[in-house]
This record gives sequence, C-alpha cells and structure tokens, in this order.
Amino acid sequence: MCGIVGAIGHRDITPVLMEGLKRLEYRGYDSAGIAIRDANGHMQRIRSVGKVASLQERLAEAPIVGELGIAHTRWATHGIPAERNAHPHMSGERVAVVHNGIIENHAELRAELEADGYRFVSETDTEVIAHLLARALKTEPDFPSAFRAVTSRLVGAYALAASSPDDPDRIVVARAGSPLVIGVGKGEHFIASDVFALLPETQDFIFLQEGDLAEIYRDHVRIFDQDGAEVERPVSSSQLDASAVDKGSYRHYMLKEIFEQPGVVAETLEGRIHKGRLLVESFGHETTALLDKTEQVHIIACGTSYHAGLVARYWFEDIGIPCMVEVASEYRYRNVVVPPNTLFVTISQSGETADTLAALRGSRDEGYLGSMVICNAPESSLVRESDVALMTRAGKEIGVASTKAFTTQLVALRLLVLALAKRMGQSVEEQRLLIEELHALPRQLEVALRLNDAIRQMAESFSDKEHALFLGRGPFYPIAMEGALKLKEISYIHAEAYPAGELKHGPLALVDEKMPVVCALPNDPLLDKVLSNLQEVRARGGELFLFSDQAVNIGLDKYQSLTLADINPSTAPIVYTIPLQLLAYHVAVLKGTDVDQPRNLAKSVTVE
Repeated sequence: MCGIVGAIGHRDITPVLMEGLKRLEYRGYDSAGIAIRDANGHMQRIRSVGKVASLQERLAEAPIVGELGIAHTRWATHGIPAERNAHPHMSGERVAVVHNGIIENHAELRAELEADGYRFVSETDTEVIAHLLARALKTEPDFPSAFRAVTSRLVGAYALAASSPDDPDRIVVARAGSPLVIGVGKGEHFIASDVFALLPETQDFIFLQEGDLAEIYRDHVRIFDQDGAEVERPVSSSQLDASAVDKGSYRHYMLKEIFEQPGVVAETLEGRIHKGRLLVESFGHETTALLDKTEQVHIIACGTSYHAGLVARYWFEDIGIPCMVEVASEYRYRNVVVPPNTLFVTISQSGETADTLAALRGSRDEGYLGSMVICNAPESSLVRESDVALMTRAGKEIGVASTKAFTTQLVALRLLVLALAKRMGQSVEEQRLLIEELHALPRQLEVALRLNDAIRQMAESFSDKEHALFLGRGPFYPIAMEGALKLKEISYIHAEAYPAGELKHGPLALVDEKMPVVCALPNDPLLDKVLSNLQEVRARGGELFLFSDQAVNIGLDKYQSLTLADINPSTAPIVYTIPLQLLAYHVAVLKGTDVDQPRNLAKSVTVE
C-alpha cells in the first residue's frame, strides 16, 4: 500500500527519495510525489499518476535539488487516483504532508476548515492535515508545537511526515497504527514506512512506537511518547542488505520464507486493523464501493492460490455470502452462470499466472459486478488489469514452493470476509473478537515455528516413503491439499489429499503400514468425526502423523503427534499451515532434492 520516504542532510537528497520510492513499489500504489525544500527556501513539489518511473520522467524534465524533502507512493482511499489526490499535500506554501493510513474524522475537520476559509483541491483525508497545520502555525510558537496540536485532533490510524519551507532544519513525524522508522546516518537522517526503502543509505534504524512523535534533524532526533514526554528509543542494526534477497543464515530460501511468516502477516495486517476495528477504507476508494454492492463471490486461481480460495469459501459461506472457487484453467472453458452482483476475485502470487490472467480477461463480458485481485506483485498484469487490488505484503518470495505468499493470501481473504461481514451488519462485538484473533495471528505463527526441531525428527519417518495421504475436514481439507502439494513439489513423494469422510469411498484401499497419513486435528465441531476416520486408518496399519490442538484427546495408539497451543478458531487454518510446510521442507532435505528450485516447476507460470 502507501509508502513514505523522507530525508534531511548536507547533500541533494532527491536521488535518495526516488530510490526509496522505487524500493517501496512492492507495496502497491497508483500515484507518487515528492516535495523538496530548495536552496531559495521554496517548497518544490512534483506529483504523478502511475508508477515511480513516471515521476522520474517529470523530475528529469524539471530537476529539483535540495537538502530536505519528503516523498510518497499512494494507494487511493479517499478520492480517485489523480494528480490532485497524490501526496505530498500542501496548504499554500506553508507546509507539505505525506500520510499513510485513514483519518476517520476528516469530514468533520474538513467542514470546520472550509468554514474558516480554507479551500480544498483534493478529495483526500490527508489534505485536512495540511490545512490544520497551516492554521496552527498562526498561533503555535513553532512547527513541532503546531504538529503536536494537529495530531491531537486526528482520529484513526496513520503515519505522518511534514515539512515547512520556513523550517529548514527538521522534519516532524508521528506514528499511530501505521509503521514508521527513522534511518540514522552521519550528518543526515532518513524516515520511511519500511526499512527496505533505506537500506542503500543505512543499516541503523530507530523504530517508533505507537503514539510517538519525533523531530528529525541532520545530526540528531528528538522523540516524544504519546504523553508528550521526551524519550529515547534504541538504535537497531538491520541484518538485511540492500538487496534483501539472500538466504542469510538459512540453508534454503524456502526455510527463510517459512520463518518470515509472522513478520509478513503482521505487515499485511498493518494499517488495515486498528484498536479492534477493521479499517475498510484502507482497501481503497473503488474497493469499498464494490463491496457495498457485492452479494456473491467467484474466486479463480491456480495451485496454492486455489487452495487459499477454497479455505476462504468456508469463511464467505459462514457470513451468508455464496462463493464459488474454480481452477482458472477449467473456468476458462466453461459456460459460467453469473448471478447478479457477483464479485470476480483472482488470487495470484506473481500476478502473471497465464490461466488466471486469461480468465480475468474473459470475465469482462460475463456480467460481473467488478474484478478484484489478491496479489503480491504490484507491477503485475493482474493488478494493472483488475478493477481493484488487495495487496499482500509478503515481500520477495524466491522459493518456488510458495509459503509466505500463501499465508498472506489467507490473511487478505480473511480481511475481505470481515469487510463484507461488516457491511452485512455483523455486530460490533463479533467484529471485535474476530479482529482480535487476526491481531494475535503473528504471535501464534511464531509459536508454531517452535515445532521446527521436532518436525525435523518427525520427517525422518518419511525419508523412505513413496506415497503419503493427507486428510482434513471443513476448511482443513484445503489445508490438507496444500500440505500434500508442498510435499510432492519439493520431495517428489506422491501425496494425495482427501476429505477425511471420503476414506471409505476409495482411498482406504491404499492404507497399509507403508502409507503415512498426515492430519490436522483442531478442536472444532468436526473433531470426533475425524478421530473416527483415523481409527479406520489405524485398524489397517496406517502410520499416523498428527498436528493437534493441545485440548484434543486423540485416544489412538501408535501415532506421532505434535501439539499447538491457544489457537483461535477463525485463524486456525492459517496456523496449521506452518507445520505442514516444515514437514515438507525437512522431508525434502532428507531426500536431497533441490528444495528452492524443484524439477519441472517455475515460480511464475506464464504459459497455459
């Protein structure tokens, strides 16, 4: 989504800001802009709709040089993608502001400012902040005091950075619900919404805490907590390099990406939930308009993304939204019946999946309400050609077998379900409980990752196997499908997934002492039925490998089991994905296969 970059130093910082914007492109955006205080004390601003390259072209035509500036990439929320809505926003020549997040009381503040004679030129909530700052500067003693007075009136989640041509020695920033980091240099300092934007300039960072305000100078920073007391925040040295595409201490990219999941899930949630509330506006202006009309959902995807859609089907149906999920290569060649007000949703990690892209293009004449893509690649064809996009924030995924892209897809789908539920009248209390479960998800993923060593030992029982069976019920059936896919992708063991209730309808004939059977056992209403199915496996000598909730009494003999603690029901399918990924990884390592680049497979499938 939106990205912030800023810098103050003793050199021209325009190239620094532009490189930072390029490095934030993965987040997704539809416009970009930059504001620089020049040597004459004037604030020079250039904005452009589209990609950072378009802004670079405009800068080449009219270069700006200065030692202080802020820049931004915007994903439209309030107001359509247009130059007038792009950041930075200004109030006359007095201030420039960039902003990530949502100002929920912007309409009230806008009315107040208009009554006071301020003229608005955009539809954004951010312009309110610029005019509030300009007005506060008339009565407050200095720029930081005016900034503090303004932030005290804002309701919502935000990361803010502001500068004034009358104040050449500092940038002021605030964090409330959206991330903001300070980069520490020598005689210069930087700000950004993501460490990755600043890695070419520094490895040392100060992470602002919730409610912090800060003044950024060339040679020092001052930080104030939410109570106004001046505080010190530690300087952390990043272990990432400027490419951030190496394995670090991990043996394989896949293992690194498995362990990155708590962080990228938190990133995908950032700015979209705040204090127990879902910020539907953060999905974007056009997205919220589509959701207001959505009565049914058709999900089209391939491979791992298809499994994410299958999980989401249970979630959509739980709130009364009919949902069809289809493999893209099959959907393309069917005469699909499209009910009124149906939202067409594609899911793709790369955004270039050929069958999914062809399905999107073919859907335009089918009478859909509109198209949405859930994707990790903001520059991709699916993002460009869909009506709206809900970006995951998994970062670069190198391993061919998708891991963190899958879990962030599930998180994005969960957010979409909650947004529709909210529009259908779900109670505030029920929303709050479900959002709290999402908020707890990164911590629960960290706990699940602690099973790594135990799963490595469990994997030794697979090293001489040629086949495996994965079972599940409800939303855990597609999780079983994903577990089987991971195992076959990287270990080359033939693996199948079935609904546990289907055992007696054929697969049970395959079960013997040579057939490992893998199953997740959440503490849910279908638990007793699954345990009965597993009794059938044990009666035929099948070898059981179980991942269960700590409250589950398995009551079987001769099985291997690992337990997961304090798993919330609504997000349990996401958590149980982690041990299945680790199992596939360690089996593949034992078998000596190419984990990151398995044979015959590619990261992005761009042909049919």
